[in-house]
This record gives sequence, structure tokens and C-alpha cells, in this order.
Amino acid sequence: MVKLTITANDSGQRLDRFLKKYLKNAPLSHLYKLIRKDVKVNGRRIKAETMLCEGDELTLYISEDAIKEYCRPKKKLAIKRQFGIAYEDENLLVVEKPFGLLTHGDAREKKNTLANQVCGYLGQKGEYDPAREKVFVPSPANRLDRNTTGLVIFGKNSQSLQELNRMLRDKSRLSKFYLTIVSGELKDALILSDKMEKDEKKNRIRILPSDSEMGKPMETIVRPIKEARGFTLVEVELVTGRTHQIRAHLARAGYPIIGDSKYGDKKVNQRVKTRFGLTTQLLHSYRLVFNETAPPLEYLRGREITAALPERFAGIKKELFD
Repeated sequence: MVKLTITANDSGQRLDRFLKKYLKNAPLSHLYKLIRKDVKVNGRRIKAETMLCEGDELTLYISEDAIKEYCRPKKKLAIKRQFGIAYEDENLLVVEKPFGLLTHGDAREKKNTLANQVCGYLGQKGEYDPAREKVFVPSPANRLDRNTTGLVIFGKNSQSLQELNRMLRDKSRLSKFYLTIVSGELKDALILSDKMEKDEKKNRIRILPSDSEMGKPMETIVRPIKEARGFTLVEVELVTGRTHQIRAHLARAGYPIIGDSKYGDKKVNQRVKTRFGLTTQLLHSYRLVFNETAPPLEYLRGREITAALPERFAGIKKELFD
């Protein structure tokens, strides 16, 4: 028999979701069998969908050996930090992701990711100890593609991460702005509204008409800042947050991002490669605005967080527009 006390970081989630994270190596069928027969909360059997509260006592009627088998060992991460810090307080960390770094791991890279670097950083500060936490891991509320740079928000505790996720689901509560350079001279702002489908095999999206019965809606607002020599520096407001949304939307509108090998203009890309050595999309998440907030992040209402342009982006911008 194993007894656990639900902490603040463990609370606010369903019993089955907590156990899926705590008993990571347990087969799903066995996990639900455990919930039916061998799990009690505060001395009572409860349903899988029951929400856990801080202070609840969770009893698992399984052996210590089974716990060791089902629980994945937690190790402290010692990974060299590559990110910058745009803002930090006791509840959240806003980092500046560099070019070429994955936000999360994938099949090819599982260790050196932004998420793991942040956990290592917080571990060194004594603010996160994986051995002490049952299931919580400081995690990003938003993500950027490997070759997109800029602001990523991490929740340092469960309550903050949950509130950040709620803010990102509600389009009006947190505004996200990007800078990019597109091919073509854009004179007026664009409001792009369509639907999208993702091709998982090709890892690209297909844009559908806004009245299509299929697909997920996406909306992007594009504002020109400066145009010259067949290019435009633009600010992009990301209303929804779909895969490759900005890149695909701008290409569909006739203003592809320079360097974008997946959605861009091949001839333009060859020119910027020759001139600047640019081989990937030039896209930077540079500004976040907290419009509406709730506890524990109520103090952030009205705050704006920015990230300076990376050196490469700044050099291309200066040559094209100054």
C-alpha cells in the first residue's frame, strides 16, 4: 500500500489524468482497473473523472515493487542554457528561445530542448526538484517552431500553468505579436480568416475556405511597418494558434515569409540565401500583452513583455530598410 498527499501542484486535475502521469509505465487498461479496485481518495473509492483537491489523501493498494515498475525514474537535468530571460517572477518565466532549438522533444531530439533547459535552470535555482514533485513539471504554455525565435511562457507551478492555458484558449486575454519580413510591398493591413487542415505525414497545413465544414478556424492580423526594395517588415498578431499559421497564411495572401522553405517563394528564397545566407523562415515572437488575468496571475494585467530582435534578423532588417 502506498499513500500520497495531493499538493497544490497536483490538484485541479482528474484522478485518471494524475495517475497517467504518476504511473507513466502502467498499461492504460491496468490503470483503469486499479482505479476501479485498488485506489481510494480520502478512504473512498471514486470515479476516474473526479477532480483532486489539495490535501486529498490518495491510497494505492499496490506494492512498492509495482510503484517502482510503473513510475519512471526522475533525474535532475544538467543542460547548458541557451535561452535568454525576458521576464521572471515566482509564478512564471518568459524566455527568449534561440534559433534552432526545439520547444519540446521529438523523435530525433529528446534531451536538448527548451523545456528541458528551463527545468534544469529552475532546478539549479532550487525552484524545481523532480524528485519532490509527483507529476508536475514546469512546462511551456505556448510553443514555437524550431527555427522561429522569441517569447515562450513557462508556468512554474500548476495553478499558473492552468491559468496561462486558459488565457491562450481565450483569444482576447493574451495578445501575441510577431515580426517578420515578407516578399512583396504590403501597403495596408490584412485580416486573414480561414480554416486549416494538417497533413501529419508532410508536416504542413492546407488552407480551406472560411465557410468550409471541415478544418479548424484560424485568424491572423498583419500590419505593415516599412516596405522597400520589394520587401515589407510586418507585425503579425496571432489571434488563433495553429501549426504554421503565420507562414501559411502570409503565403496564401501573396506575401510569403523570406527564407521559408515550406511555404515560401523559391526564387525569392534563393536570392536571400545568396545575399544573407538565410535558409529558414525569418520569424520572431517579439511581444506579449496580458489583457485580462485571474489569480494567481492577476498582477500581470496590462503588462507587456518584449524580446529584442536576434542579431541575424536585425542585420537583414537594417540592410533592407535602413
